[in-house]
Amino acid sequence: MTAEERARRIVLVLMDVDGTLTDGSLIVTPDGEELKTYHVHDGLGILLARLAGLDLGIITGKTSKGLEKRAERLGITELHQGAVDKPRILASILEKRGLDPAAVAYIGDDLGDLAVMRSVGLAAAVADAHPDVKEHCQYICRTPGGRGAVREFLEFILKAQDKWEDVSARVHKVKGPAI
Repeated sequence: MTAEERARRIVLVLMDVDGTLTDGSLIVTPDGEELKTYHVHDGLGILLARLAGLDLGIITGKTSKGLEKRAERLGITELHQGAVDKPRILASILEKRGLDPAAVAYIGDDLGDLAVMRSVGLAAAVADAHPDVKEHCQYICRTPGGRGAVREFLEFILKAQDKWEDVSARVHKVKGPAI
């Protein structure tokens, strides 16, 4: 089955954070807080996906108050931080939502994402992902993590579902908080 065929079945897109939604860099303040940067292109991609009716979620090994705020602002419905067992969290999401794994996509960048990638209907890697991760993906972004790779992947899904033209036209009418 092609990546496009897999993308047509997707209703939930899950993603990693460090190295995927961010470029993997961390700024550590003197009090030990870790700061991350997010790209506005990914934020708009998430908004477009939500407008098209997709649900989105995050499964990440780290915990960050900044990520909580970012997820809330973007309307992300599933936020799982401090995830030491990502496959268990995926199983919980599938059970809670009554979803078949084929209806779920996941985008990540490193070895901690592999088990989830092998369990979903459509797996994607950012351009600068670990080579072993890329081997297990149906879609490999041209864009590196933290620089719009999530948006690229979401656009791929929306185009495969024939939702891109409608949703890209509708984004100009959206009023709300900045992405």
